[in-house]
Amino acid sequence: MANLPTFRDKAEIMDAGQMRRAFVRIAHEILERNKGLDDLVLIGIRRRGVPIARRLAALLAEFEGREVPVGTLDITLYRDDLTLRSDQPEVHKTEVPFAIQGKTVILCDDVLYTGRTTRAALDAIMDLGRPKAIQLAVLVDRGHRELPIRADYVGKNVPTSQREVIECHLEEVDGYDNVIIVEQVEAEA
Repeated sequence: MANLPTFRDKAEIMDAGQMRRAFVRIAHEILERNKGLDDLVLIGIRRRGVPIARRLAALLAEFEGREVPVGTLDITLYRDDLTLRSDQPEVHKTEVPFAIQGKTVILCDDVLYTGRTTRAALDAIMDLGRPKAIQLAVLVDRGHRELPIRADYVGKNVPTSQREVIECHLEEVDGYDNVIIVEQVEAEA
């Protein structure tokens, strides 16, 4: 059996307050770019993209006084690395209880890295209908793109090495809010 890589915490790059300010800024940018909430929907990519979409929707509702529809997208079967991840992938339910035809979809995720998760999400959304536009909101963009994908809204750009991993912790999933960098450490012989 191969040894799994070992990681150690390197640095906290966002605390709960910094995350909240990033979400507030992204929400304002969404409103400004789209000139309000007309025909706007948010869809979070499972797992951590879902609470991010819900937080942004709550802020948009607070600023504009009306609700924004929020959906949940499972991209498991759209991944190009499905067979590399697991022999028995765990598929969850996609829940988009509204039509996306003619809407502007704000796709939400925690970290943008290679772009492959976003590509899979775009395929999944297109199977649901034909939106007017799709925009991408991420909490962290760490670089290292393998596909020509960029985020429209970014909480923080964090240049990283290939040996580093960004971990986003969200109250709704992890019980606390922060973003840290962890670094792969060499295995001792």
